[in-house]
Amino acid sequence: MARTEQVELTVLCLIHTKDAYLLQDRVKEDWKGYTLPGGHVEAGESIVDAVVREMKEETGLTVFNPKLCGVKQFPIEGGRYIVFLFQTDSFEGELRSSEEGAMHWIKKEELPNINSVNDFNELLQVMLDENLSEFQYIIEDGEWKIVLK
Repeated sequence: MARTEQVELTVLCLIHTKDAYLLQDRVKEDWKGYTLPGGHVEAGESIVDAVVREMKEETGLTVFNPKLCGVKQFPIEGGRYIVFLFQTDSFEGELRSSEEGAMHWIKKEELPNINSVNDFNELLQVMLDENLSEFQYIIEDGEWKIVLK
């Protein structure tokens, strides 16, 4: 069995205040709806530098002290897609949107009323529950299933 595989590295970040989350109304069909901003880690780039860069590109905000709070992963052709999950409440700058989607501050109590991406609740659960650190999609009998650990 091979000990290495092809891996695609990405980041997401939950930027938050005491009562609201910064969410992106993502327009791409592959993962459409309200979700967290993020993107790919460039070759040779540190994971933390990638989340800071991606937040600046997608939100206009400079984030400080992003804390790793989980990992999401799923199989892709020939390997695995890994998403490093971060959160921070320390940021500055002027909020703006990007071609990925419009940015909105959503109050926590309004989350059930938004059109979020399919796995948003599980994603948030892993990021906020100190007893969880991993969100994994597995394929079992041809069906995609979510496993939280």
